[in-house]
Amino acid sequence: MIRALAPVAALLLSVALLLAGNGLQNTLAPVRASLEGFSPLALGGLGAAYYIGFGLGCFFGPSLVRRAGHIRTFAAMVAIASAAALIHPLFVDPTVWQGMRFVTGICFAVLFMVIESWLNEKATNETRGVVFSVYIVVNLGMVSLGQLLVTLDDPKAFSLFALASILVSVAAVPLAMTKSEQPTPPANVRVRLLKLYKLSPVGVVGVLAVGLTNGPFWSLGPVFAEKAGGSAQAAAIFMAIGALAGAIGQWPLGRTSDKMDRRRVIIVACFGAVLGGVGAAIFGNTSETARLASIFIFGAFALPLYALSAAHMNDMVEQDGFVEAAGGLLLTFAIGAAIGPLLASAAMSAWGQSSLFLYTASIHVLLICFTVYRMTRRDTVAAEDRGEFADASVMAQTVATVESFAGDDDEEPVSQEKPSA
Repeated sequence: MIRALAPVAALLLSVALLLAGNGLQNTLAPVRASLEGFSPLALGGLGAAYYIGFGLGCFFGPSLVRRAGHIRTFAAMVAIASAAALIHPLFVDPTVWQGMRFVTGICFAVLFMVIESWLNEKATNETRGVVFSVYIVVNLGMVSLGQLLVTLDDPKAFSLFALASILVSVAAVPLAMTKSEQPTPPANVRVRLLKLYKLSPVGVVGVLAVGLTNGPFWSLGPVFAEKAGGSAQAAAIFMAIGALAGAIGQWPLGRTSDKMDRRRVIIVACFGAVLGGVGAAIFGNTSETARLASIFIFGAFALPLYALSAAHMNDMVEQDGFVEAAGGLLLTFAIGAAIGPLLASAAMSAWGQSSLFLYTASIHVLLICFTVYRMTRRDTVAAEDRGEFADASVMAQTVATVESFAGDDDEEPVSQEKPSA
């Protein structure tokens, strides 16, 4: 294991620092905005702006890397993201903050592209599983730790934004000093969402639903928890438990989906997400224990839905179509995650804070209905035609950013020889 990780040790250290800073800012920004009296729609706009920027960063990133190389691109994006974090406390204004979240989204899309393309190139077929398993552990662990860093000081103080900026800035040092050779710059490939939908309606709609629900969770969940728990510390613990639950839920749901129709597991996961969401909505303001138990259930079932949907899509794709499928799913997620916070914030504005999780429950119910409908239209995929589930989180799935830009513009990677499901 040590031998497998040695070529990417500096990169993983950069990842740890980067994600700790981003995790801190992802919770700090909405909590501080709520304390400053931003309207629910303005709060939703913060989340939407981040994911719009993230989606655009997926398109612009390859050009930046081809122009400047991986290390210089990484350093440039870190510098911009660090500066954006510091602008928040200097100009407390919804429009400025939404602009900074947009910029941050672009930066982190490019940063994830650099990170994961580097991991892919340095890993071999024999070590890839170990390398990405450690990467996912670092990813989820540092995001959770970053959220807990909110408890170190008053969210209205300058210090927490400064800490987020410091962590992001220092993340450039290990990668800048590495002796490891840079990966080959990526090329472009077309992403055709309609073809992907025809190939696997449940895969595409499932990922869209994940964006529509998990986007609001990451963007507005801290606001819900801060209002319900009465402190930034309560919000940090709430979000950290949700993220850790998502990591725990990946393996059992994923492995179960390898043994049966994945759509059945998607339905089960949606039911669990509905249960957790309704529990958070009903008991969130009455009991801390019930609130934390509900978000644990929500995280354990809702966060693995991306990986389940992606695995179902990959069951339908020929070997040379994984690249386009991965990129298309990431773009679909970004679209949903940009729209979701706006819809959820509108619901919160009309019906109160608890409607955040009633909104997510509604989306998961719709996904259940759609998946059941598709199961009446097409049988399950034969076991010999299915790929193996790979543990992943929505955060870690940005590996699709990397892979979606590998290949030639003229190739037709997505096959439709397999039946759609």
